[in-house]
Amino acid sequence: MYDTSLWLGGKEFKSRLIVGTGKYPSFENMREAIEASGAEIVTVAVRRVSLPGQGESLLDYIDPKKYTLLPNTAGCYTADETVRTCYLSREAGLGSMVKLEVIGDSRTLFPDVIGLLEATRTLAKDGFTVLPYTNDDPIMCKKLEDAGAAAVMPLGAPIGSGLGIRNPYNLKLILEAVTVPVIVDAGVGTASDAAIAMELGCDGVLMNTAIAGAKDPVAMASAMRMAVEAGRLAFKAGRIGKKLYATASSPIEGVPDWSTS
Repeated sequence: MYDTSLWLGGKEFKSRLIVGTGKYPSFENMREAIEASGAEIVTVAVRRVSLPGQGESLLDYIDPKKYTLLPNTAGCYTADETVRTCYLSREAGLGSMVKLEVIGDSRTLFPDVIGLLEATRTLAKDGFTVLPYTNDDPIMCKKLEDAGAAAVMPLGAPIGSGLGIRNPYNLKLILEAVTVPVIVDAGVGTASDAAIAMELGCDGVLMNTAIAGAKDPVAMASAMRMAVEAGRLAFKAGRIGKKLYATASSPIEGVPDWSTS
C-alpha cells in the first residue's frame, strides 16, 4: 500500500519509531536494541552526554552517519533553562532539531505548558526545529503549532509509567486540530500500545523505557518496530466500523432456500 514518509526538519524518515538511549543495562545492549528497532532518529538527553575526555559516552555507540540525533532537554524546569540547554546542544554539534521538555512537576513529570509554549516560540524564531513534549490537550497542541513547532508530541500516559494510551479520544482531537505531525511521546508499555497510537492516525511514536526496561530490550525493540509498522498499515487500510450487533461474515442474501425444494 502506498504511504508517505515522515518529514521532520526538512529530512525524510522511513521509520516512524523514535527511540531513546537511557536506562539500558549497558551501552552495548542499547546499540543492539536501537538496531533492532529500525529507528532512524535517536533521542539523547543533553545533560547525560559526556564531553570529550570525560570517559565513555553513549555517543560512542551511535553512528551519526546512520542515525539522526534528537537532543532533548530532559531535566529542565524553566523556559530559560530549556532554551539555554538547546543553545549549548547546538554549539556542541548536536544539531538544531530538538525535543523540548519543560517539566512542571518532579513526581508526575507532566510538562509546564506555559513555559513550553514560551520556549517553543523563542527557539522556533531562532531557527530550531522544535518538537515539544506536551499534555494530550488539543488546545495547547494548536498553540504550539502556531508558535512554530515542527511537530507536537502529546503524552500517551506519564513518562515511564507503561500505562499505554489513556485517552485515545484526545489524540483524535489533536489530529483534527493541527496540521503538523503528531508523535505520541511517553507512556507506551508494550507493542499493542504503539499499534493503537498508529491505528488512531498518529504520525509516529517515541519511546524509551518500554524498550530499555523490558526483560529483553532487543526483542522488545523488534516487537515495537513491527507494531508501529502494523498500526500504520492498519490505519492506511481503514478499519471497519464498530457495531452493537453481529453482522454475518457469510451473508445469506441470494443463497437458495433449499428447505423448500
